[in-house]
Amino acid sequence: MLKFDNTYARELDGASVAWKPARAPRPQELFFNADLDAELGGGMASWVPEARAELFSGNRLPEGAEPIAQVYAGHQFGGFSPQLGDGRALLIGEVLDVRGLRRDIAFKGSGRTPFSRGGDGKAAVGPMLREVLIGESLHALGIPTTRALAVVSTGDVVQRERTLPGAVLTRVADSHLRVGTFEYFAARGDTARLKRLLDYVIWRHAPEAAQADDAALALLDHVAGRQAALIAQWMGVGFIHGVMNTDNMSISGQSIDFGPCAFMETHDAATVYSSIDRQGRYAYGQQPAIAQWNLARLAEALWPLMQGSEEMKLESAQRVLAGFAESFEREMDAVWCRKLGWGTGAGPAVGPGVSGPFTAEAAEMRRLARELALAWQALMQAHRVDHTLAWRGLQLAAQGQPESLAQRFGAGAPQALDWLGRWRGASQRWGVSMDPAVLQLANPFVVPRNHLVEAALQAATEGDLGPFESLLAAVRRPWDEDEALQAYGAPAPPDVAAAHRTFCGT
Repeated sequence: MLKFDNTYARELDGASVAWKPARAPRPQELFFNADLDAELGGGMASWVPEARAELFSGNRLPEGAEPIAQVYAGHQFGGFSPQLGDGRALLIGEVLDVRGLRRDIAFKGSGRTPFSRGGDGKAAVGPMLREVLIGESLHALGIPTTRALAVVSTGDVVQRERTLPGAVLTRVADSHLRVGTFEYFAARGDTARLKRLLDYVIWRHAPEAAQADDAALALLDHVAGRQAALIAQWMGVGFIHGVMNTDNMSISGQSIDFGPCAFMETHDAATVYSSIDRQGRYAYGQQPAIAQWNLARLAEALWPLMQGSEEMKLESAQRVLAGFAESFEREMDAVWCRKLGWGTGAGPAVGPGVSGPFTAEAAEMRRLARELALAWQALMQAHRVDHTLAWRGLQLAAQGQPESLAQRFGAGAPQALDWLGRWRGASQRWGVSMDPAVLQLANPFVVPRNHLVEAALQAATEGDLGPFESLLAAVRRPWDEDEALQAYGAPAPPDVAAAHRTFCGT
């Protein structure tokens, strides 16, 4: 069983409310993540599914769990809501995994809480299984993410546009601390609790910041670095979060809350899948700028704890925010280098996903990688080419079949061949072998194709888990391209892809 140590509930007075999950009338296990359970040291893989269903529905809480509904604020589509919080979620507690790392275990869809704001606190089977597919895909791609430990149908129903079967997700995260957590206390002028939160977050996620002259500024810089690395990885695989509100930005630097999210098919920087993002605020190409905007809100929340005069604080915060743009560019350049088969563009690693100082030659290599990558994506956009398959197709060119890849660009084939020639020439200049195996491990073949996700979730809603389980197995093998995976690498028909929209699931 999981061994709990609930520091959030114990140490952060005023940041949560003790609460219990609603009872599920007929819980049934739909998904259990045996690999994640092994990481946590849970030992639940040997249990019968009925026993796990009782646990993950909330009917039987594990020993040591202290469920709480967390409170936070947030900027949602640019507008500030001073109190949001877990309206249908509960933090069950924290456990130390087999590596000694602290992990949150939380329910989603477990019933009303004091922060439900008129909602029913429930979740439907489809959106909870979407969390599984997206989280496991990002994890397989090597992108920091929360993951699903289990999904249980409750035997209850959820009233949305139609009646749907209810479900509870059990999510594992490095923490559920958000930018909005800081905003909540800052908006109330509660500097004492804001300081306790800062100390707690530094202890949990950025212990090096405790040694800094300005701990609040050091934490801001730490979070900015994590977000720069995360967003660059999203951009490389065409992932669109969909709702990058400040309450959906994790302090730990993990991807979190997979509602209106999707992987881009035809490359277009303006791509939006969320049904509620009518202005394109959270479009694919806007994600780096929105991350920086969210970090500015974090800086505002941390302002009372920063050191020095108002002018010094402003200068320091602006320096960190400008540094985010520089960090993101470096991280993005490293992603482009990998996708072009050039490694990381040199430079010693100094942290998760972050590269340190590098030589003038390496800087030139990264500049050229950026130029080539942006030109390649401009060709994709101009000729309506699939993002994933265009990048994956570099293998064909490396294998001496550039024409096969260029054909995907239709009338743009001559420009594509010209670009491939430039890429080959640059690779030779840098002494890179253009090894197809290297390119294969940088450019996935399988991502959760939106039409397949929707079909799998619809079937699961109707009681058939087969398509979901098959798709899950495929997205856990993103780099492979054997015969069994061919259907999972094919894009949707253009009319289907153009009509795709996602919803928040509430």
